[in-house]
Amino acid sequence: MIVELEQYAQRLDAAGKKLAEVREGLHVDQLTEELGELKEEMNAEGFWDNLERSTHVNRRIAYLEARLKHLEKLGSGLEDIQAMLDLAEEEKDEDMISEAGEELAALEKDLDSLALETLMRGKYDDHDAVLSLHAGAGGTEAQDWTSMLSRMYTRYCERMGFTVKILDILDGDEAGIKSITFEVSGDHAYGYLRGEKGVHRLVRISPFDSNARRHTSFASLDVAPMLEDDDSEIEIDMKYVRVDTYHSSGAGGQNVNKTSSAVRMTYVKDDVTIVVSCQTERDQVQNRATCIKMLKARLLELREREKEQEMADIKGEMKKIEWGSQIRSYVFQPYTMVKDHRTGYESGAINDVMDGDLDGFVTAYLKMQ
Repeated sequence: MIVELEQYAQRLDAAGKKLAEVREGLHVDQLTEELGELKEEMNAEGFWDNLERSTHVNRRIAYLEARLKHLEKLGSGLEDIQAMLDLAEEEKDEDMISEAGEELAALEKDLDSLALETLMRGKYDDHDAVLSLHAGAGGTEAQDWTSMLSRMYTRYCERMGFTVKILDILDGDEAGIKSITFEVSGDHAYGYLRGEKGVHRLVRISPFDSNARRHTSFASLDVAPMLEDDDSEIEIDMKYVRVDTYHSSGAGGQNVNKTSSAVRMTYVKDDVTIVVSCQTERDQVQNRATCIKMLKARLLELREREKEQEMADIKGEMKKIEWGSQIRSYVFQPYTMVKDHRTGYESGAINDVMDGDLDGFVTAYLKMQ
């Protein structure tokens, strides 16, 4: 019992120091000051006259209050665990020691997640994200691989508590997915996912090959930050945009086959061509609005790429979807291994990775940055 108490005391002390580092990294004083200023603005006369601004301020206030309350709760948790350990030592209660250990483990995990956010210093890391997966070289095999990656990222987002909304999907010829675009909403969604941009390589015995030969396939992931509805940082000149409507191909009832509710926008200016599409809403107006948001995200991504001094905060250069350009390899045969070629981080638990356990890869990339 004494050994356990000593170990827990050391871990508790380390957790206290880590909490102090997290508070410093998240700039708690600045967050508190910002919260006070926003509340003053909210109480000012005429605040509610500007719906877009009032909505943004309310959303920001809710975020700041939740973040500060979370940090306060962690501090109280540390004090409660210390009190439990003191009482357990006094009464020689092993069950209470065990309970304190469980509470400490949960708190440490919570602290680790917050510590990861202190590494997110990019301008758009606290934004939502739009992800686009595209099958590369490999035909049906690559399309199946794209479907597997779609499931992997969906599972990861679910583990993180993010909300995933499919915006557009193009099914494969025989199996899998040719391309899929989905919006990810949640706290620091873009910050967590931006490092996943690039080409992902698969090596396995193909289920589509009757000779059971090993195949190598590729798929690319594009990640861009979603701007707020009231954000005027990116303006789109619609004279450079061609808008096409067509029948949706996904679920949605009889309406999808009767009306041209799906929208595709093609932006062409100078040597830049960007195509976005959305078909998930029954209403063409809603699909159009979503396309505008996606187009703004892609234009923002393009602008940030052109700023060499900020490239480390946004994503790496998009490469051709083929051999030699991958950021990560997933090997199913002759051994099992997932390796990130930028950070060197690797995992042999390939089934866990495909089920969305990407924490190690995300953390390694953020630390490298």
